[in-house]
This record gives sequence, structure tokens and C-alpha cells, in this order.
Amino acid sequence: MDPSSVNSVNSFCDFVTHGIDELERVFVLNNSMSIHFLQRVIALLRSFHSQLVLLVQKLRLPVGEKWLDEYMDESSKLWDVCHVIKAGVSSMENYYANGLTMSSSLDGNRRFSSQICRQVIRAISGCRMRAMELERENKRLIQRRIGDFSLKFGEKTMVLSKLNAFRGFRGVLYAMRNVSSLLMMILLQGLVWSDPNFPITGDEGCLYFGSEFMISTRRLRRRVATEISGQSGIMLYEFRRSREAMEELREVLEHGNVDTESVIRGRLEELKSCFGVLRSGVENLIVEIDDFFDEIVDGRKMLADFCTHR
Repeated sequence: MDPSSVNSVNSFCDFVTHGIDELERVFVLNNSMSIHFLQRVIALLRSFHSQLVLLVQKLRLPVGEKWLDEYMDESSKLWDVCHVIKAGVSSMENYYANGLTMSSSLDGNRRFSSQICRQVIRAISGCRMRAMELERENKRLIQRRIGDFSLKFGEKTMVLSKLNAFRGFRGVLYAMRNVSSLLMMILLQGLVWSDPNFPITGDEGCLYFGSEFMISTRRLRRRVATEISGQSGIMLYEFRRSREAMEELREVLEHGNVDTESVIRGRLEELKSCFGVLRSGVENLIVEIDDFFDEIVDGRKMLADFCTHR
């Protein structure tokens, strides 16, 4: 590669390394699949994609060669996986809407009589059923679609000559395929369904090209894998916390007495807060994904035009 291409590729690798390291720090602080962490994952995925498009223009790659096909294939996979992620996220809307309706309907009650408590318990049971139905739907979605995607880490290392092809762009695409696969798998397990049969594992990889950010990617992968090891279901913290809050309220209603009304109100406020945070987070995630769709379309068009008009 010529010096200019080397500098451009190295700058891109440094950018990715910094992004992955920052994401790991966010995960360590939260120690969970929180909305904040998953928003950062989507933002990083978007940022990597936009920088990859800019890198192509800096490298001034030859028109009509295979690099464009390889980029189109990779961006098409991003598009398809993000549609599955959006479907899983969107399916939470009915769940948190039911929860907010239930918790808000109790605001006007000055006292929690035994009759009202029984009504609330029935409403909680309905929300629990909706949560279980949601997870069943998302599990079927993952089982039906996961085979369509090649989300593999550490594919067989290419020989040096192939990695250097297209002024190093093929090596960048190879490394980014590993990084993007990790980020997409995190989003799938956090927002759609975590299945122990599709773990975030694998330690092989291309440690020649962009070795520092591949090492950073491996470290993040191990940390996330350790956190969710052996678990199944939707890993999103705010979703799980809302279910826990429902159970806490249910327990107080079933085993409390008249003197526990203040406790009931406290549990109820906590439940409303959980559903509110979940709603806000889901809405923001959907906006982020929709914006990413626009950026994928723009990137594909930009590079196609870039080749056409040169």
C-alpha cells in the first residue's frame, strides 16, 4: 500500500479501537444490557459505517472491481439484521403500554381495598402474560431468521496479499465484519432474544490487520459473554427491571395489610417509573435504527455514484 493509503487505514483503525474501548467502559459502568449501553452500541455501529464510506473516498479505489460488491454485501447484512432488531424492539410497545395503563389507572385510588388489590393483581397477571408472549414471539423471530445471517467471529484468517487488496480496504472490511457481527449480536441478544445456542464467543481472528482494535473487540466480547452466560430471553435491563417491579408490587398486594398502603404506593410509583423509562428508551432506539437505515441507503448510493462518475 502507498503511504497515503496506509495513513488513512491506520486512522480508521485507531478510530474503531477508541470506539470499542469507550463502549467497553460504558458496559463496565452499567454492568448490564441497559438502554444507555445499547444506544451506544447502535451509535457506534452507525459511526463505523459512515467512517467506512468516507475511507473509500480517501483511498480512491479503482472503479468496477470487487471491493464495491463486498461493501454492498456487508451493508446489506447490516440492513437485514437491523430490521430484525427493530421488529424485536417494536414488539415491546404493547407490553409497556399495557403496563403504563395499568399503573396510571391506580393513581386516583385513595385507599387500596381488598377488591382493588385483587383487580391490580389480575392486571399484573395480564402484563406478565404479555411479557411471556413477547419473549416467545422474539424467540421464534430469532430462530426463524438467525440462520439467514453470517454473524461469525474470527473467520479463517486471509492471507496477507488478500488483506492488502484494494489498498487495504479488503482488510478493513474483513476486520469490520468481525466488529459489526459482535455489535449486531449484542443488539440481538439485548433487544430481541438471547439464546445460549448462539453465544457471543470465539477468540480467533485477524490479529495481523488492525490488531489493536481486534484485541479490543475480543475483550468486549468476553466481557459481555460473561455477563449473559447461560441466560435466555430479552436481556434488556429495563425490560427485566419492569418485570421485577411488577412482582414486587404483586407480593406486597398479596401478603400486605392496611398498614402497607404507603409501601404499595411506593411500589406503584417504582413500577410506573420502570415502564416510563422503558417506553422512552424503546422510542429512542427505534429512532436510532430508522436513522441508520437512512444512512445505509445514503452510503450505498454515494459509493455507487462515486464509481459511476469517476
